[in-house]
Amino acid sequence: MPISFANIPANIKVPLYWVEVDPSMAGLPSINLRALMVGIMTADGDATPDVPIPIGSQAQADMRFGQGSELSRMFQAYYANNFANEVWGLPLAEPVGAAAASGTITVVTAPAEAGTIHLYIAGTHVPVNVTPTDTIDVIAAAIAAAINEDDTLPVTAVAAPAPAATVTLTAMWKGILTNDITVSLNYYGARGGEKLPPGLEITLPTDGLLTGGSGTPVFDDAINNMGEEPFEYVAMPYTDSSSLFDWDQEFGFTDDGRWGWQRQLFGHVFSAKRGTYADLLLFGQLHNSGVESIMAFEVASPSPCFEWAAAYAAKAQRALVNDPARPLQALSFNKIKAAGIHERFNFAELNSLASNGLAIQKIGADKQPMIAREQTTYQWNLYGQTDDAYELVTTLATLAKLLRNQRHAITSKFPRHKLANDGTRFGPGQAIVTPGIIKGELIAQYQQDMWSGLVEDLRNFKRHLLVERDPDNPNRVNVLYPPDLINQLRIFAVLAQFRLQYDRGIDNVIIGQNQPPYNAASNA
Repeated sequence: MPISFANIPANIKVPLYWVEVDPSMAGLPSINLRALMVGIMTADGDATPDVPIPIGSQAQADMRFGQGSELSRMFQAYYANNFANEVWGLPLAEPVGAAAASGTITVVTAPAEAGTIHLYIAGTHVPVNVTPTDTIDVIAAAIAAAINEDDTLPVTAVAAPAPAATVTLTAMWKGILTNDITVSLNYYGARGGEKLPPGLEITLPTDGLLTGGSGTPVFDDAINNMGEEPFEYVAMPYTDSSSLFDWDQEFGFTDDGRWGWQRQLFGHVFSAKRGTYADLLLFGQLHNSGVESIMAFEVASPSPCFEWAAAYAAKAQRALVNDPARPLQALSFNKIKAAGIHERFNFAELNSLASNGLAIQKIGADKQPMIAREQTTYQWNLYGQTDDAYELVTTLATLAKLLRNQRHAITSKFPRHKLANDGTRFGPGQAIVTPGIIKGELIAQYQQDMWSGLVEDLRNFKRHLLVERDPDNPNRVNVLYPPDLINQLRIFAVLAQFRLQYDRGIDNVIIGQNQPPYNAASNA
């Protein structure tokens, strides 16, 4: 019996017609590349800490993690940037012994005219209307009431009466990133119709940030509870060395990492960090991971780092699911507020930040921050020498797609095959594979991947591809797989060598060389 059947017995006697269905030559690789938002929940949420759960709407995020919580706010940023892909939440309990950040708004003088206080909490607009008859304590109470009325805000407010006329803001949860909650006024300025009413004076927390927050989550249980579930795009906003190390170990290239040979789950970790140019430059020099990408943004941005991280992961997922090899540059972060024009990083600063392992953003035509370069923190090889192998998110995203395509092809077409040497004569239809057959399959898959715009240079791929039977294990095939990943158009350099006027003599010589001699008679 030359044809290899998987299910129909060779000794069947009962007539007549029996058929088994074999899908090995029909299927196409398909995987649902999920996103995962990682953040602290509040006591109002009903989710179990450290256990990932799927989330289908903002209402579900609010219910499971608590309105105004770090994780709920991350989902607001996610859904503003990605409405189409699957996303899960990984809720964290408040760290033991942690503290919530706080800050004070003080109403110093009452207004002489009616108007609106355009207050922004964590980038969210909180308008407060005032009149000339309002006293400073009335205004303070109105500010507190407006803040508390918005359940989505990450703070609660308590007003103290005159003579203090203050509003104390306290973060909804405890943890170090509550220090990244901003308080600002008049984001769009007078040209945008936002200014304090005449006579009204208000002071905000120093540098426009809450202070006093402390406590970083311990991720051991959360990471363990992820198990072998695939999570391709993880928004993890904590950028302390310990947290980044834990997530690098989970997603990295070690035996136990998701990019390691045992698990083959792959994936990326996206984060964001607020800071001055000098602080961010020094921060970038401390990290070196091919699976982590940290977006640098300015101190003056009203949006918190956890919302930047969520928006970054959301836009990366939305784009890379469609095509993992296309650059992410020019993708806008919707509803993320950028720093003011005079407070943004300049060209030289952005270039240096990218050269030191940080992803960078700049302002697009829609006045929203947009990705300029999706840099990872990877900068050096094992010997500390500069290296750009994993410099860009698209590199590993493309490689993951190739490996999944290859795995699908091999496991679908050769799931229960016998292995023989090249040149072995066997009947057609036999479930036998040789190194040459496998090599042909890999070349065919490479051609499909090239057609899909993932790789290039088929000729050299064929030259360097090696498929051989292991000399010590007759049941094993070893493959040296050398794909040439397609690149991205990131720099378009032009030398504009202009003239005020071309030399007429040279033009005449050229024209004369390219045209037949003038013949008056023939043109008569």
